[in-house]
Amino acid sequence: MDIVWTKRAEERQEQWNEKRGITRNESEDVIGNPGQVVSGHGDAEVAQKRRGPGLIRVPFVREGSERILLTVYWTSDVDKYWNYRAHEGNL
Repeated sequence: MDIVWTKRAEERQEQWNEKRGITRNESEDVIGNPGQVVSGHGDAEVAQKRRGPGLIRVPFVREGSERILLTVYWTSDVDKYWNYRAHEGNL
């Protein structure tokens, strides 16, 4: 699996690195080893993983073997986004 960063994802990654210390490697780990993957908007999916009291969420689209990262963010609203019925690590 190849990970492709959009400009928007790179910009947001830098912002979350400053705010919460979320590194590029940590974001890529969410894609490679997600806690779960849920549906996003349109063709997008969202890989997410618990981190502290919240989640790192990485919306992406699949194109063959590539995962194109659309953005990266952290949220404390776990109950809004976590699918308690989904299988974990289903990327």
